[in-house]
Amino acid sequence: MLLEHEGYKVVGETDNGCDAIQMVRECQPDLIILDISIPKLDGLEVLCRFNAMSTSMKTLVLTAQSPTLFATRCMRSGADGYVCKEGDLSELLSAIRAVLSGYNYFPSQALNANGVDTTISKELELFKAVNDRELMVLQLFAQGRTNKEIAKGMFLSNKTVSTYKKRLMQKLQAKSLVELIEMAKRNALV
Repeated sequence: MLLEHEGYKVVGETDNGCDAIQMVRECQPDLIILDISIPKLDGLEVLCRFNAMSTSMKTLVLTAQSPTLFATRCMRSGADGYVCKEGDLSELLSAIRAVLSGYNYFPSQALNANGVDTTISKELELFKAVNDRELMVLQLFAQGRTNKEIAKGMFLSNKTVSTYKKRLMQKLQAKSLVELIEMAKRNALV
């Protein structure tokens, strides 16, 4: 409603990554507003696929995810902007105008880690070794999901989810799933 009130035409909406890719192919929008926490195909993967389509469309991420961990990843995956859902709606409109005018729109605190306490700063360094897919799996563990639920929701096998869990524990130097989840919560992954 906000977008239509501002004169923008909404050509489609969907609640999952697979349908989003199909819809973009069919509708060819100028701007996509994407949440990265979507089922079937996570938003970071969707961003990469949109970027591979080689179109002139712009992508703005609108999410509740931590900008400290996700904004840079979204930028690397091809997003043109990143807005937190907790912000004022006027920020969304500003971001839309900026992105459609050819500018990038990313939160400054996400692009420099200055002013972050040392424990979190050390953890952010460890998170650099974690790939996008592993990060999405960690987020689902932090939300209380089981291996089986994660596997089903991401179209993976249980064994693959277990492998991701092992890799996460190694990369983040955690001794247990509980430690991983605590680290995820400290870094606003829930």
